[in-house]
Amino acid sequence: GGGVGISSIREKRNWLIHLLYTRQDFFECLVLIEEQLQECKGLCEYAIYIKALIKRANGELQESLQLFQAATVLNPHNVSNLKQVGRSLYLLGKHRAAIGIYEEARAFSDEDWEVAHNMGLCYLYLKNYEKAEECFIKANVIQRHDATYMQLGKLYTLQDKYHEAIEIYLEALDYSPENPELLTTVGLLYLRLSENFKAFDYLGNSLTHDPRNPKTILAAGSIIQDHSDMDVALTKYRIAAVQTPNSAQLWNNIGMCFFGKQFYIAAIACLKRALYLSPFEWIIAYNLGLVYLNTGQYASAFHYFSASINLKPDFASSYMYLAITLSRLDDFENACSAYEKAISMERDHLFELNYAITLYNNDEVELAKQHFQEFETCFAELDDETRQSDQDIIDARNQLQSIFR
Repeated sequence: GGGVGISSIREKRNWLIHLLYTRQDFFECLVLIEEQLQECKGLCEYAIYIKALIKRANGELQESLQLFQAATVLNPHNVSNLKQVGRSLYLLGKHRAAIGIYEEARAFSDEDWEVAHNMGLCYLYLKNYEKAEECFIKANVIQRHDATYMQLGKLYTLQDKYHEAIEIYLEALDYSPENPELLTTVGLLYLRLSENFKAFDYLGNSLTHDPRNPKTILAAGSIIQDHSDMDVALTKYRIAAVQTPNSAQLWNNIGMCFFGKQFYIAAIACLKRALYLSPFEWIIAYNLGLVYLNTGQYASAFHYFSASINLKPDFASSYMYLAITLSRLDDFENACSAYEKAISMERDHLFELNYAITLYNNDEVELAKQHFQEFETCFAELDDETRQSDQDIIDARNQLQSIFR
């Protein structure tokens, strides 16, 4: 009977420890755990396990790992202990060690969703995508979870397999049709594939379930903005600004809404705030360059286009706008170099048209004519809608046509 007595001392306060832990009354809980561990000379598995969970919740990962390992020594066949050791190693970034522990746990319990899912996470971090996919698919076979679908979709997205990722997310939506995170993720993928109508559909659906999600608002707002509906976009962004006042992307988009409405001072103020929040974001510097170019502040425009090119040297349009800026600053030679650079990177009717105008204005008529003919070739390849979309291009084309006749 002595053995039963010791066991009952060991376990006698477990119910109270559990109660305090679930109430998140961690201080009281730790006091009780220490008493219990003193009474049974540190041999109470449950008390050690809960103490480890509390340590982890407080960010003390190393101490937490040691305690879980101690619990595993007391009861090596308890899968919960092994899973927690694995989780702690994963949180400490020791992914290979975590996989070893999960393999051990799998020997005791092969049909465990958590083990398969977490092994998948470790392989994902180690960039072993094949193994990660295998683990996530196995986890979903054992038991479907949105979290596993999200990770599987992320895995395909990392490999640029956007269509496979969408399929996985859509399968997840069959089981959780109202999950805003899934809806937003599908919307963002469609946006990436330039399928704006489908994207807007899913983002709108997501906003009905979670109307204040800044990520969703930003994506939906950008589609509305692309359709030149600046006021509606600004209304959406106003909601997001309350949730994430320090989002550089948000202030960038608000700035470009004001730019579209020709409120240039407001646009510059918003873009400068965005650049302050994210100084290495090339698109913000590029947008500031555009606004300054439009307001005739060419020295500032030059500064921001140069900054943008330093941050992202492979975006051809930056060189074209830099060239326009340089020609307005009467630096014809460098303007030509910037045009040549843009044209060498990408075939674009705008590059040719602007280059032709700059050349003509600097009395290089023959060369201007060549680039205008190149523009005509590019322009003819565009569809009707694109050709008619920009009145400035049509006007410039008509002027040059009459000159070169």
